[in-house]
Amino acid sequence: MSNAKVLPLLEPEDQGVAPCCPPLTERPFTAEEAETAARMFKALGDPVRLRLFSAVASHESGEACVCDISDVGVSQPTVSHHLKKLKEAGLLTSERRGTWVYYRVEPSVLAAMGKLLTMSPAAA
Repeated sequence: MSNAKVLPLLEPEDQGVAPCCPPLTERPFTAEEAETAARMFKALGDPVRLRLFSAVASHESGEACVCDISDVGVSQPTVSHHLKKLKEAGLLTSERRGTWVYYRVEPSVLAAMGKLLTMSPAAA
């Protein structure tokens, strides 16, 4: 069981998942929306974190054991630190199974990230 926070998502209206924030081109962010988006982008702004996030997101089973994703050129304690930062930003969830921790990216998080960077119909 994980105690990670996941990015807050609005209930979908008619299609897919509504992101935490509107598309950047729709309207200016509120202070709360900007804080949420900034946490997410700040976490992904580090090359090691981006590689770890990509390794989890692209893993064939949809989740990756920490033992499968630790070869990113830094020590194991540093990998753990970066995975913790990704969890705190709501980008990953985790589950402990025995001695290993398995990480996954929720599909709703990827959908929210994609919608955030999509042009709104009004701006197109």
